[in-house]
Amino acid sequence: MKSLRRNIAWALATWFGCGLVPRAPGTMGALGAIPLYLLVAQGGRLAVVAAAAAITAIGVWSSSVVARELDKKDPQIVVIDEVAGMLLTMTPVPAASWPAVVVGFVAFRVLDMTKPWPIRRIEGLPGGWGIVLDDVAAGAIAAGLLAVMRLTRVLP
Repeated sequence: MKSLRRNIAWALATWFGCGLVPRAPGTMGALGAIPLYLLVAQGGRLAVVAAAAAITAIGVWSSSVVARELDKKDPQIVVIDEVAGMLLTMTPVPAASWPAVVVGFVAFRVLDMTKPWPIRRIEGLPGGWGIVLDDVAAGAIAAGLLAVMRLTRVLP
């Protein structure tokens, strides 16, 4: 049973292998979130919010397992945090639209990579909390940007 839980944690934390790419695993993880977003978005905003919350909770657990096994604070192969952040980014968009997905992806990745305040501070939380919640914070800020872009009619 322990082996099964470990294997599930690794599959989820690496988002089914997205985190194992040799270059830019975080970018690949965010790209790997898009099919899930497109599927869940069919259920509306509430479904996207629920999926983001579920992936966040699962991500804290699975990233903690992988980080502990690798004895690293934030292993690059862990990308479920990008999935949670990307889903949260897309919550202001009422239905999946490619322009919004592209803008959301770019905004999220820029915030995730540059880690402006308070994102950098959140990264210091212990274990999976720090691994995941800094990306959730980046997703929340990116969601705010998308919401403003929708209100100003820059995005549909």
